[in-house]
Formats: sequence, C-alpha cells, structure tokens
Amino acid sequence: MTLSRRGFIIAGAAGLVAACGAPGAAPVAAQQTTFRAVPNPAFDAWLAGFRTRAAARGISDAVLSRALSRAGYLPDVIDRDRNQTEFRRSLEDYLAIAASEERIRDGRAALGQWGNVLREIEARFGVEAHVLTAVWGLESRYGTRRGDVPVVSATATLAFDGRRGEFFEKQLTAALRILQNGDTTPDRMVGSWAGAMGHTQFIPTTYEAFAVDFRGDGRRDIWADDPTDALASSANYLARSGWRRGQPWGLEVRLPQGFNPGLTGRGTTRAVASWADLGVQAAGGGRLPDAGAGSILAPAGVAAPALLVFHNFGVILRYNNAENYGVGIGHLSDRINGGAPIRGSFGADATGLTIDDRKELQTRLTAAGFDTGGADGVIGSRSTAAIEAYQRASGLPVTGQPSPALLQSLRQ
Repeated sequence: MTLSRRGFIIAGAAGLVAACGAPGAAPVAAQQTTFRAVPNPAFDAWLAGFRTRAAARGISDAVLSRALSRAGYLPDVIDRDRNQTEFRRSLEDYLAIAASEERIRDGRAALGQWGNVLREIEARFGVEAHVLTAVWGLESRYGTRRGDVPVVSATATLAFDGRRGEFFEKQLTAALRILQNGDTTPDRMVGSWAGAMGHTQFIPTTYEAFAVDFRGDGRRDIWADDPTDALASSANYLARSGWRRGQPWGLEVRLPQGFNPGLTGRGTTRAVASWADLGVQAAGGGRLPDAGAGSILAPAGVAAPALLVFHNFGVILRYNNAENYGVGIGHLSDRINGGAPIRGSFGADATGLTIDDRKELQTRLTAAGFDTGGADGVIGSRSTAAIEAYQRASGLPVTGQPSPALLQSLRQ
C-alpha cells in the first residue's frame, strides 16, 4: 500500500482503490483468492444495526434480506487491510512490471479482439482505445484477474472493523443500492478484498457515479466476461475528468547537461517552447508536441530517463494519484499502440546492478534450481527467497540481497 496525496489508497486483491471515490489500480493485476467467513457474534450484531441504517437510506427489506443473509465476517480481509506493505517501487521496477513484454503482447491481443467495441467507446466518449486497453491491463490483466471476494461481505467486514468504518459503510450501502437497481446479483458481485469490482476495478460509489450501460440492456454490468460496460465506464470516468482526445499524456525527453533539478516535478509547468529553449528534446527525435503547458518528471534524477507530461497525465492521476501509475498507464498505452520502449538508461541501482544484471541473476538462479518466478529484473519476495536459498546452499552469508559478487558466483 502507498498513500495518495489526495487520500488513502486501499491495496486490494484486485487492484488499488482511491478512498476519495476514484477507481484505482495496482501495478500487478489481481490475484484470485477465496476468503472464508467465520462466526463472529459482534459482527452479526453490527450487521443488525447496519440493516436499520440501510433501511432508513432507502434499501428495501427484500434486498437487505437477500444480500445480508449471505454476508459473513472475513478475517482474511482484516489481515490484508492491516498488513499492506508500505513501499514505493522505483519507476524502473514499476515499468518492468506494468509495461512488461507479456503485458504489452496481451494488450495488443486484447485490442485486436475487442477493437470494434473499443473504437465505438472511443467515438462516444473521446478516450482512445489503446488508453482504455492500458487501464484494463493494469487493473485486471485484461479481465483475467478481477477478484473473487464477495463485495458485500468484504465491505461489511471493513465497515464493522471500524478503522475506516465510515468510508466502508458508504461502500456497503452503495453496493446494496447497485443490487437494488438490478445491475447484478449478490452471487456475481465479487471483486477485491477492498470492494473493487469488475474489469477496471470500480468501488461501489464510483460505480454509482460513472458506470455505463453501453448497450442499453438495462444493466451496467462490469462483472460480465464481456468487458464492454466496464471499458465504457472507465471511458466515461476519464472523459468526465477532462480527457482531451488526440492529445498526448506525455513523452520521454532528453534533458541537457546541467539541467536544474529544481525545475522538475508537477509543481512547475512551462509552455513547450519554454522547455525547448532550455534544451529539452524529445528522446525519439523531432519536435516536442505542442500540447499546452507541461511538467518535467525525473523520478530517478536528471541523468536518468525523464518525461514531459501534459494535461492528460493529470487526468490519468484522477484514476490513481500515484505518479508511477500515471506513467505506467501512459507508457503501456504507447507500447500497445506500437510505441518505443524507454530509451534512456536508469543505470545501476543501490546494489550496483543494472536491470539487465538483475534479469541475468534471476535467470541463473532459476537455472540453478532456485526459482525466482520469472526474470523481469524486479527483486521481489520470490527472488529474495531464491537468493537466500542459494546462499544457504552455497555456504554464503544469508542476506537475501542481490549484488555483483552474487551474480559473479552464479556465473562460475
């Protein structure tokens, strides 16, 4: 979990959800998990009290009986809420996951399969098909990982827990209104442990505000295998947040020697001509696009890859306010649309390894029988465990840390 500048973000089994009501996303798509309800008399008493409050808010007895009779206390939800890891991935690591070759390949396949629908949605809402595909890819891995936790039970459990009770009671009440409207059923209303639902991971209040019945069949069905309503709902959200069709979100740029780091960050905006006068150039060559005022982002320093971001980048951040997420969506959308990889080099990390070194480390560990779960250059928990196992088996100090010496040991 990371904290948003505009409100907390809840990291769920199927993505991230911004507490202020905007949908959000995780860099890695949702894992399917099954949480089991356990008896809890205090939860049952709370639910009885909530039923009275929900009835006063207009939820019918029939919906309350049908939905709440199935609701159960999910301790695993509380565990997830209490144990969200507070960390920030580097932009290099984030993009290695969010815009991996596999995710790009699958995104192009999804755009090919659903291109006609996406173009219809683009024509109505003005949000480009490849941008919506990128949102879909980060939120649920193109619909393959939407989460399977009952939303009523999850939001009821979190509301009862009380740590963010008011927020989650609003989500629970909104979920019941969705059921009352007939958009779905309690059995089909599943999602992340934090209540994010469907292909593009809307929380219930965001669903109420922005979900779309694109085909006019009387239901805003973001849970179906067919992603049409979910994609249209995300397009509606972005459009109403101010998306400008045909305008870039940003692009990679080259900064001149001696560029002032104090000019970086979203707090500083200049006209494109002003940036050009300072020596900022498009990394791919050619003129900088005249897309209005922009800001320079250089999260790894001015000697590493930098980006010039525009208005549409800010719109992406309405979905999730993490800058890495905004760059991830923008870059993934470009790659799906045939754009180039990041051209600049992030260089070696604090351990002295480049991303290619880390990929080699993972490949060699796996080949030696210590499975890292892939070779993306991101040292996560599986890679750390593999390093520890290799060090233990080799009689080395068990640190779990990658290093040039460890890589050299594996090369021998």
